[in-house]
Amino acid sequence: MKPLLPITAILALCGSSAAFAANLNIPMSFEYIALDGKEVETSLFNHKSELELSNGTHKIALRYNDLVEDDFSDSETNIKSSPFIITLKVDGDYEYHMKPADGDFVRNPPQFAKSPQVVITRKDNGTVNYQVTQTNIAEESFVSRLFSGNTATDVDVEAAVATGTATSVAATSKTPMAPVSKPSPSSSPIVAATAVTATQTATNADDAAKAEQMLQYWWLHADEKTRKQFMSWAIQQL
Repeated sequence: MKPLLPITAILALCGSSAAFAANLNIPMSFEYIALDGKEVETSLFNHKSELELSNGTHKIALRYNDLVEDDFSDSETNIKSSPFIITLKVDGDYEYHMKPADGDFVRNPPQFAKSPQVVITRKDNGTVNYQVTQTNIAEESFVSRLFSGNTATDVDVEAAVATGTATSVAATSKTPMAPVSKPSPSSSPIVAATAVTATQTATNADDAAKAEQMLQYWWLHADEKTRKQFMSWAIQQL
């Protein structure tokens, strides 16, 4: 019976080591957008402050997004930066922390949002291998788009593309790409049309939900003048 103790300990150690992963923590005034080509699930009412990362190099898209008190009124102004990309090399079960380069909080939000500068540290004070890259992916405010008629930029999608590796791999790889399979002539056009319709319906529903959230968000944080302008415009659309 004595050998059971070391065997149990080894199994427990193997099980726990398999679960090892690094964590990257960010302040409330920042938000995750994408990780390695995939969008990070977040919402206006649920801030995600931590990402779990496996060993290897990761590309993470974030942006500065905060509500700042207006110096000339009692309202708050939403200040948001373009996405920036952090390329982080993880080589162990470490806890990483990101913060503004000039301290624990942003001292001049409008200036900071133009080109966010951040630093990443490790809880154990070890060396961190990372790089910060700014992007020019711009997103107009909801109210501005209403009056200008400009098409909204899907920042989340573009940030996901910026953190992906498919483009760079395809550009540098010399291996011939596999041919894209084509649908069989016997495929039913009715089934194909139904699949497309279902996809479009789901996409439209998601877009409508996002639009509603944006409306609620901007209405709650708009000043009285902007609300009146919006109401005047909305009535004219009826």
